[in-house]
Amino acid sequence: MSSLKALSIFSFLFAALHFPSVHAATFDITNKCPYTVWAAAVPGGGRQLNNGQKWTISAAPGTTHARIWARTNCKFDGAGRGSCQTGDCNGLLACQGYGSPPNTLAEYAIGQYANQDYIDISNIDGFNVPMEFSSASAGCTRVIKCTADIVGQCPKDLKVQGGCNGPCPVFKTDQYCCNSGTCGPTPFSRYFKERCPDAYSYPKDDPTSLFTCPTGTNYKVIFCP
Repeated sequence: MSSLKALSIFSFLFAALHFPSVHAATFDITNKCPYTVWAAAVPGGGRQLNNGQKWTISAAPGTTHARIWARTNCKFDGAGRGSCQTGDCNGLLACQGYGSPPNTLAEYAIGQYANQDYIDISNIDGFNVPMEFSSASAGCTRVIKCTADIVGQCPKDLKVQGGCNGPCPVFKTDQYCCNSGTCGPTPFSRYFKERCPDAYSYPKDDPTSLFTCPTGTNYKVIFCP
């Protein structure tokens, strides 16, 4: 066997052993709210969803820092420019960046260490719409929900029209934002945690709020499950 051919076989075997097969995860995003929401995703863009409508997006392995959320009370012109009361992303229907708090977030990273996906729901940026983020594949049974009446009971210091802000966007201090990496729970974060135990309530809330599914899993996000 020539050394070149042997090298080619070795390279193939190395790739097969160390890299998962390419699988773009799909996300079925459904609005079950009795009102219209404007779904947003980075990567993905955005789309108006009336009650019962669904929007499907995909993300390639290696995608990180990805978010899906709902925007409320939006108005857009024919060019896709306008504004939303909550979750607005620089006035664009097709989001190119993250939304403005408050917004309930589904967050994910696909095809990470040991062929795992990382998924979570976060209230660090507050809450605007109840959400479920779960597996749509048989290989993973993870279901994360945040459906409490967080807006109705919101502390007055965090309450805004249409939502309940997280303390970091409001106060912007290290105590709430963990810029130094040393923060802990606060009375405000406990407000969210008591109502949505599986959701991030502050940036260091990993042990009870970060979940995994095998890479190759497809997912669903439901607004108002």
